[in-house]
Amino acid sequence: MSGSQALKADALDFAGDTATYALSLFVIGASLRTRALASLIKGASLAAIAIAVLGMTVLRVMNGAPPEAATMGVVGFLALSANVASVLILLRWRDGDSNVRSVWLCSRNDAIGNVGVIVAGGVVALTGTAWPDLLVAALLAGLFLKSASAITLQALRELNTTGASHATPVESSS
Repeated sequence: MSGSQALKADALDFAGDTATYALSLFVIGASLRTRALASLIKGASLAAIAIAVLGMTVLRVMNGAPPEAATMGVVGFLALSANVASVLILLRWRDGDSNVRSVWLCSRNDAIGNVGVIVAGGVVALTGTAWPDLLVAALLAGLFLKSASAITLQALRELNTTGASHATPVESSS
């Protein structure tokens, strides 16, 4: 309703997080291999969200109409309140396996995104232009891609570790 790309990016990330949290809870007691495979799915979905946000932002550059700053600020503040609570709860698991780390990264990204939406809303209100909103949307897409890469790389390392532990030892020829 606000016409904000940054708020849309934040909302898409929230939707993706819902699926991420459900998948994380589903595999939490599973083997490291299963959790790492789930993390690969989460990394791919986060990358897809980033690409969608970038695409929508590029399309919005052509339109250039400024979003509604007040809606951006109010929704951003409400979302930030919820995400700060989540981040504080998840803080102790930020260095866990790829499954729990992905939940931490998603929550952290949400809080960063909320602050970005609030700031962009304020600058949109001051300038009357769409550029602050578009810049924050592009920055969020970059953050999503960076997190997707980190989740995917850690999951691949964990898969390599679990694959190596299941390998048959090679007999020595001496």
